[in-house]
Amino acid sequence: MHEELSSSLLHIEDVHKCYGDKTILDDIDLSVAAGEFVTIVGPSGCGKSTLLRLVVGQETPSAGAILMEGQQMGPPNPDRGVVYQHYSLYPHLSAIDNVTLNRRLALNPWQWRSNRKAIYEEGMQYLERVNMADHAAKYPAQLSGGQRQRVAIAQALIQKSKILCMDEPFSALDPGTRESLQLFLLELWEETKMTIFFVTHDLEEAVYLGTRLIALSQYYSDDRAAGAARGAKVVVDRHFGPNDQAISPTVKATAEFAMAVKDIRQQAFDPDHMQHVKDFDLSHPHSWATRTLGEIAAEGS
Repeated sequence: MHEELSSSLLHIEDVHKCYGDKTILDDIDLSVAAGEFVTIVGPSGCGKSTLLRLVVGQETPSAGAILMEGQQMGPPNPDRGVVYQHYSLYPHLSAIDNVTLNRRLALNPWQWRSNRKAIYEEGMQYLERVNMADHAAKYPAQLSGGQRQRVAIAQALIQKSKILCMDEPFSALDPGTRESLQLFLLELWEETKMTIFFVTHDLEEAVYLGTRLIALSQYYSDDRAAGAARGAKVVVDRHFGPNDQAISPTVKATAEFAMAVKDIRQQAFDPDHMQHVKDFDLSHPHSWATRTLGEIAAEGS
């Protein structure tokens, strides 16, 4: 087991994911410390959402290990909260009832009646945190897309999860609402320092939000024989902050931001830029990678 395991909240080592004879993820190595805001990007079909489902526990790896705090990852549980692109809200429940639903389901009817007031008060605290307390009695159909996503975030936060997993949560929103929620999420992260695992197809969003950016890509070369089964690898693992300027959307207009986006777009999204595995940008302090037999012929491993 790699030495990064001892200090990481989430540890992924030698993970492969295959569907039949098709390899989606090819030897993924990743260690995430508590409090990191990790954004995941990559071209279509590279396995971003597959990786998130593995972290949540909705799927299991074909090979390799995924551990949380040194323990083998099991099926989904409250340690891993999830916010999806399509809001995980029940249309027949009000905002406060959606936020507190998991609390209610964990109790028998007598316990629920005894604890209802305290649970609703807790739910209101989380709605206040996402600026939705004034809309507690409204149903999802009465809320805008951005408001529904805020309720979905409160629904995840009340579980006090160790990792908040977000699967393209803002991609269905209009640009103005999306930027507003990006800023809100950064402010919430600054306040709570929760660990976030954020999948997006929008590279600018990933660079803006993350303190750490992971790019998966199937566009690379290695020394394996032609025709070898290949899937996406981590081709970029880069540190991005935190810094005070990043909270403001104006950072997106800087030359440094544009250069970072350009570099990562070339390294991960350009099918004509087939960089060799030995040249990947794994510059994050916690980044590391193992190589399977033949990937780097000169090393023999």
